[in-house]
Parts: sequence; structure tokens; C-alpha cells
Amino acid sequence: MTQITLKDLARKLGISASTVSRALHNHPDISIKTKQLVIKTAEKYGYQPNPIAQSLKKKSSNTIGVIVPEIRHNFFATVISGIEEVAYDAGYIIMVCQSNETLSREIINTKALAANRVAGILIAISLETTHCDHLKSVIKQGVPIVQFDRIANDLNTSKVIIDDFRSAYRIVSHLVDSGYKRIGFLAGREGIALNRLRFNGYLQALKNHGLPYYPELHVNIAGCREEDGRLGAESYLEMSSLPDAILAINDPVAVGAFSRFREEGVRIPKDVALAGFSGSPEASLIEPALTTIAQPALEMGRKAASLLLKELEDKDHFTPKTITLETDLLIRGSSKPEDTK
Repeated sequence: MTQITLKDLARKLGISASTVSRALHNHPDISIKTKQLVIKTAEKYGYQPNPIAQSLKKKSSNTIGVIVPEIRHNFFATVISGIEEVAYDAGYIIMVCQSNETLSREIINTKALAANRVAGILIAISLETTHCDHLKSVIKQGVPIVQFDRIANDLNTSKVIIDDFRSAYRIVSHLVDSGYKRIGFLAGREGIALNRLRFNGYLQALKNHGLPYYPELHVNIAGCREEDGRLGAESYLEMSSLPDAILAINDPVAVGAFSRFREEGVRIPKDVALAGFSGSPEASLIEPALTTIAQPALEMGRKAASLLLKELEDKDHFTPKTITLETDLLIRGSSKPEDTK
């Protein structure tokens, strides 16, 4: 059944569309009798106002666009929950898009949200995003943007992040303190700021603890999913000897590597210790459970939404802000040395 429009409603009532609109908005010039008739007829036919048309008239919207690399990733799903919580309390709804880790889809999503006159956009960029012309274009149109987690530093917007360098340094230091000396880094796509910061933290921890960096143990993979972690594990399995421990770029990659190692009879942590990043639920479900850096995903969503709302309240005088959230090191069985090691 086709949704009834304002003009359809006006034709059924035999009055003008402008009168119907004013009656629905409780305009004082419209009689109570007409208002009641219009409301009753609108309810009868299930009339719903067109939010895009309304935003065009008012030059504003109560919708916030959200773009994430993928919704299936628990981290981003939790961020979305935090965003929705704050947005809903402020009278906004959210429209969620996923880039599927591609720049082309991210561009399409950005243009679609702008065309739908969203009030603002919250975004974690894709792995392929190396330039931000599409985002700069939206900002020029007057649509504010707040970045979270994965960011583009050359984009002058508010940002909500963690200290990736410090967090990676902390988890590698734990591995060193646990007795592991040949420590590998299972990295994501090169060129991503987040990946570079975690790698630099890994390098600095090795240096400060007097341990060498083994370039052959630095394995780059194309993505950040479990299947990418399995491919990374294959690279290690082809080496003459496994590293003592491996830090993966995130938990899904670590879990993927974990499953591939177990298929080949590699014992964790006896043969190789593993650590991840993000604090996802699946990290605690494998046996032994995965040592990881827990990111405050829910709080990240809340802070990102709050920053956007503040900018919407005072666009002319708002100065972009960067909020850095604390992380927690969760030490679990995947990195605990054994006497038999």
C-alpha cells in the first residue's frame, strides 16, 4: 500500500494542503472543528509526515547520520548503542550506514546522509580512506562531523579516540614482563593512523625493554576480520620458528589467528602467546581467554554524540575538541607463561 501524502489527505478532505498542514501543527488560525477532522482523517489513513520535506522547509533535521566500517563488529555495535542513547534523550534519531571497509561505499553513504538533510554525521573511517574530500565537502555544506576511533588527522573536526600508542606500549610491556622476547605484530592495512600508532607503541616498548625488533615477525594483512587473522597465522606457520608472542591489531584478528593455530596443534600460550585489542565478548569466550586492551566503546559513542549535539547548539562559536578515553589492560590465559615454556 502506497503511503498517503499531505496532498492526498487534502483531496480527501476537500481543503487545501496548507490548511491540512496548519491544522496538524495546531495553528491558531484553524478552527478546533477543522483540526479535529484533519487529525481524525490522518489517523484513519495512517498519514505520516515526510521528515525530508520537513527538514527542507525548516532547514534542520532531527536525524543524525552514523557511518561505521561494519555493524557486525561488536565494538562498533556498542558505539552505536552509546550514540543512540544520547541522541534519543536529546530528541534525535539516528540513521546508521556501514562502509564495509571501502572508500567508495563511505562516499556513497556520506552523500546519501547529506542529501537526507541529517543534522550531523558521526563517522569511523574505513580502511581504504586515505583522503577526506567527501567529508570536507559535507562540512562545507554546513553539516558538522565528529570522528571516533578511526580518524583522519587532517580533517578539522571533533574527535573521540583512545591513546593507541600508549595502549599498545602497555600490552607489549606486559608480554615482555611475562618473559616473551621474540614478539610479533600482526598488523592491519598500512597507512591507517590507528595501525601506525599501535605499531609505534609496540616498537617503543621493545626498545625501552632492550629487545630487538624482528621485521619478519611484522606481518601485514588486508583487513581487520577473523579471516584476516587466519591468513596472518598462515604467514607465521610458514616461518622456520614461531615468535614467542604476537600482538594482533584487534580482537577479531587475534581470534582468527588463534583458531588457525589451534587447527595446526599450536598450543597457546605454551608455543605462542597471543594478545588483541578492543575487549570484544568473543575474546573472553575462547580457551584460554584472550589478553586484550579493553576500549570503552559505549562511552566513546556517548561522548561522540554529545560533542555533535554541542556543536549543533552553537555552530558559529564551536571549537573542535579531541577527547581521549582511558583503556584497560585485561590479562588473561592467552599470555600467561607456563613453567613448561
